[in-house]
Amino acid sequence: MYKIVEDAQQRATGSRSLVLLAAAISFLFSVSLWFFGNELQAIFVGLWVPSILALGAVVLPRAERS
Repeated sequence: MYKIVEDAQQRATGSRSLVLLAAAISFLFSVSLWFFGNELQAIFVGLWVPSILALGAVVLPRAERS
C-alpha cells in the first residue's frame, strides 16, 4: 500500500517539476526576446507563464486532496 502512495507522490513531484520547468523556460525565452528587440513577441510569450502555472494548478493532483 505504501509503495503505491510513494509512486503516486513521485509522479506528482515529477509533474510539478515539469510544469515549473516549462514556466521557467517560457519566462527566459520571453526575456531574451525582449532584450533582442522583439517586444511584442516577448509580451506574447510572457503571457504563457501564468497560463502554464494555472494549467498545472488545475490539472495536477495535490497531496491534500488524496
